[in-house]
Amino acid sequence: MSEPRDYLEMTFRSIQCFSNDGRLDAQELKALLEIAERDGEIDDNEVRVLRKIIAQVRPEEIDAALREKIAIVEQKIGA
Repeated sequence: MSEPRDYLEMTFRSIQCFSNDGRLDAQELKALLEIAERDGEIDDNEVRVLRKIIAQVRPEEIDAALREKIAIVEQKIGA
C-alpha cells in the first residue's frame, strides 16, 4: 500500500491560503483539517504540516473564530 499523500495537498493548499491575503482564517484551517481527517486518521505527516501552519499565524491575526478552530486542531493532534 502506498503512503498517503494528503499532507502534500495540505501543504499546497496552505500556501494558497496564506498567499491570497497573507493570512489564515478559520474556514481555511477547517478545510485543511478536513483534508487530514478524510481517511479517518491524522497521520504524523499531517500533524507536522498542521503544526507548521499554525506556527505561521501571527498572534495579531487570530480572531475568535480562528482561535476556536486552532484549539480544535490542537486537541485533535495533541499539541
